[in-house]
Amino acid sequence: QVQLVESGGGLVQPGGSLRLSCAASGRFFSITAITAMGWYRQAPGKQRELVASITRGGNTNYAESVKGRFTLSRDNAKTTVYLQMNGLKPEDTAVYSCNAVSSRGDYWGQGTQGTVSS
Repeated sequence: QVQLVESGGGLVQPGGSLRLSCAASGRFFSITAITAMGWYRQAPGKQRELVASITRGGNTNYAESVKGRFTLSRDNAKTTVYLQMNGLKPEDTAVYSCNAVSSRGDYWGQGTQGTVSS
């Protein structure tokens, strides 16, 4: 089992920034089985969408709508990922959920609200 603990989120004005963190914990073999981590988001009335992800090898993938504004990074232990969100727009308002993909299954965080509003 892998537990994902998220932090960050909140309310910010358009053009502002937020930083999300997601820390994975669990047994050694569960953690080392993780092949990718990332963030998804779901806005009211919309389907959940991938925001950004990073593979164990370091390859990143971003949604077109966030390219150039969001940056996904991780710590050296590869157990914590950070999503730096700059230039936020009202359409970025959503519940952001951390995801970890492993050979033993997919894991999800509890979700954190990010609201962009003046």
